[in-house]
Amino acid sequence: MSAGEADSDPVADSLAAAPSVSAMTAPTGGVPETQPEPFLSALSASHVRRALIRLFALALIAVVATVLLPGLGEVRERFAHANPVWISVATAFELLSVLAYVPAFRIVFCTRMSWATSYKIAMAEEGAGSLLPVGGTGSLALGVWALRRGGMPATEIARKTVAFFLLTSAPNVAALAIVGLGLAAGILPGHANLALTLIPAAVAMGAIVASIAMGHLARRTERRLRARPEKSRLTRLGPVLLATADGVDEAVAQLRHGNPLLVVALVGYVAFDIFVLWASFRALRSAPEVSIVWIAYLIGQLGNWLPLPGGIGGVEIGLIGVLVLFGLPVATATAAVLLYRVIELWLPAALGIVAFVQLRLLLRREAESIELCRPRGAVEIIDRGPVIAGQGPDEPRLADRSD
Repeated sequence: MSAGEADSDPVADSLAAAPSVSAMTAPTGGVPETQPEPFLSALSASHVRRALIRLFALALIAVVATVLLPGLGEVRERFAHANPVWISVATAFELLSVLAYVPAFRIVFCTRMSWATSYKIAMAEEGAGSLLPVGGTGSLALGVWALRRGGMPATEIARKTVAFFLLTSAPNVAALAIVGLGLAAGILPGHANLALTLIPAAVAMGAIVASIAMGHLARRTERRLRARPEKSRLTRLGPVLLATADGVDEAVAQLRHGNPLLVVALVGYVAFDIFVLWASFRALRSAPEVSIVWIAYLIGQLGNWLPLPGGIGGVEIGLIGVLVLFGLPVATATAAVLLYRVIELWLPAALGIVAFVQLRLLLRREAESIELCRPRGAVEIIDRGPVIAGQGPDEPRLADRSD
């Protein structure tokens, strides 16, 4: 085996071999019809460019409003005396948070994947979350799209996507329960209303129980639907219910296995992002307790579920509102949250754009490999079988398997 073969990445190779369009064989067995990949079109260069312009415009509006609107003098004063060292620290924390996403993605979805390919897909997801109005789990769709083009079965992707969502949410929920109870009992430093600590903690613990129960309920419901002799619209929910049940089981299995790298990655992904907010306060010469910043972050980030680009608007209002409820001055909370959001949005967006361009190039190699083949040379294409080259770049046809 050559050195090049030894270093090859099977996932990257399969991604590179995936067709750049979704093909459908004509009824007569002739030339397949081609249709643009829907998700690729949604993340085309023009769409990404418009998303960047939108994000820049929103940032510019925020800057102009902060500078010109009356009543924000204290916010401007905070920014004028910001500590650049702590801003650098906050940026470093965000970089660590973003990088922690990569090993978590690789361990859950495919350990055969090279670190380079894992980085491209995971970082492209992070960028999509910052740039596009996907909200909540929407950015995971990019990874689903890439893995499906790479040949991973749809059922496996669905199961792993559910598991990954639960695993990345687990540190948030667990931390909310721990910090809420710690503040309520006086174990952790910081003063807060019991309602602001016990209620979130109770909700978090309820969410843990509900997630496990959801898996059992989904499995029982799916079995009942499958056992029905007659088919109905409800039977269409079977695959969704099965993926949910299997995803919950896989998430629990991953946690029981206790892979140290996965645990560190999941915790680091959340913890480092929280420290970005904490360092933003430090940069503006404010020093709230870490526990207060932590619980405010966990509650305020619920605004990220709104279908807005990067959660812009919802996250800011949620974070500032919760911080004020925990006793921080409005001006201080506003300035710190704005600084935090600039770092949290722009760093993943910049890294994600580069990664997505690299991912698109990886997926386009298939067309080049067909063009380089000699006429009538068959090339194996994932999900399409052998394709005859030499028919023109836009007119590949399925090979006769009897050849």
